[in-house]
Amino acid sequence: MTAQAVQERIYNFSPGPATMPLSVLREVQDELLCLPGAGCSIMEMSHRDKIFLDILHAAENGVRSLLNVSDDYAVLFLQGGARLQFSMIAANLLRGHSGKAQYLVTGSWGKKAVEEAVKEGPTEVIWDGKPNNYNNLPGEGDYTVDPSAAYLYYCSNETIQGVQFQSEPTAPSGVPLICDASSDFLCRPLDIEKYGMLYACAQKNAGPAGVTVTVIRKDLLERSQAELPGYLNYKNHADNDSEWNTPPSFAIYVLGKVLNWLQDDIGGLQAMHDLNREKAALLYDLIDQHPEFYIGHSVPDCRSLMNVTFKLPSDELQAAFLSQAATHNLGSLKGHRSVGGIRASIYNAMPREGVAALADFMKDFVAKNG
Repeated sequence: MTAQAVQERIYNFSPGPATMPLSVLREVQDELLCLPGAGCSIMEMSHRDKIFLDILHAAENGVRSLLNVSDDYAVLFLQGGARLQFSMIAANLLRGHSGKAQYLVTGSWGKKAVEEAVKEGPTEVIWDGKPNNYNNLPGEGDYTVDPSAAYLYYCSNETIQGVQFQSEPTAPSGVPLICDASSDFLCRPLDIEKYGMLYACAQKNAGPAGVTVTVIRKDLLERSQAELPGYLNYKNHADNDSEWNTPPSFAIYVLGKVLNWLQDDIGGLQAMHDLNREKAALLYDLIDQHPEFYIGHSVPDCRSLMNVTFKLPSDELQAAFLSQAATHNLGSLKGHRSVGGIRASIYNAMPREGVAALADFMKDFVAKNG
């Protein structure tokens, strides 16, 4: 990677695909033409080749190590992103089950998940944040989970609204907890034993677009019915070591390098969580200091460590903010079209220096326009 290319890189606050560790990008660049010992690029290699199988298994072991995943769970590498998981989950875990699926809808992605689940069986939304424009999250006393439910589903972090669960919802014994962790995967330690299944598409926090990491308790694989289309059947993927079809080999290769970066360079998920809290505080403290100018979307105890969302007092000021931020090498800050405003996505790989640069710009902008 040339010095000029590095200098041309901006602080990229994109919500996904998102910024990746510079050291990982350098490694990928160095190995892209010819993977050491392989005689070809990772993109040219058979997915049955032992070298690639070692890469796949190393990535699986990296997930298991960071999240302390036991042998009671399968770790799968799938395609199709969260959109496909919305359907696969209901097809495998709801279809044919005597209970209904229950959903906590805390933002746009939870809402989209429900839209797919209803096609497979009885589905119930037991809490919906729509009345407050998805700026808050439910407490334990705000919903009731049916003990005979097929599963309880939630999205741990809503990228569009910028709300994040600080701890897992509680499900009765026997009701699997299903989590879409696509936008806060590996941002903090988790007790994976609380989950029936957790999944994440990689392009937010764990690598490039193309691979979806799925951690599923093995007993739940028995719900997958043989009548399902082959790719939609979790058991097929588990029984075939994520090679029921050609897996997204390049994305898995990069994911493995990100996992190594988290373990070796960062020091694990607790260290990552500490850094993420520090980064987020730089922006939220500034929002709290100027609440009439930087108008935060989420209520304080539901704020996301990954996506900081806020508005300015007028559309004119927001347009000026985005335009001037770009001249300071601060990019992709425009909020989602459904919400508007500003969204700073500060995933794991966003360096503290980038968040500090944004905070400094915000201080200067409010001083001149507030």
